[in-house]
Amino acid sequence: MTQTLVEPAEKMHEFSMTTQIVENVLREAEKHNAKKVTEVHLVIGKLTFLGAEQVRFSYNILVEGTIMEDSKLYIEEKNGVVKCSRCGYEGDFRYEDNPMYHVPTPTLRCPKCEELVNIVGGRECTIKSIKLITYEGPKQYE
Repeated sequence: MTQTLVEPAEKMHEFSMTTQIVENVLREAEKHNAKKVTEVHLVIGKLTFLGAEQVRFSYNILVEGTIMEDSKLYIEEKNGVVKCSRCGYEGDFRYEDNPMYHVPTPTLRCPKCEELVNIVGGRECTIKSIKLITYEGPKQYE
């Protein structure tokens, strides 16, 4: 089961994003007549600027009293990837230290030739898989 939750232009706070994740997992669990969700695996692109610890904190609050309570949350972070149409570079961003943002911020210029680049990865937030216990036994959906 793979479901992309964030379109590239969207910006969402961790709690509202995690609310969507939990709602989608619960909907999927209901489709499969699950009695318990034991694991949720997410892929979060670094360019979503979702903090993994804030997502975990929100998740633990939101799953209380549901069939997801006590489930394990696994978060895989995916680097941002850019592609340059001039020199063909494809890879990580060049980052700049800007005191205004308190963290290194990606630039939209090619680290090799300074041309503007296209973002080709790192903006996604995807439910990669969930593990359920159904009335027929354990199952994993990707």
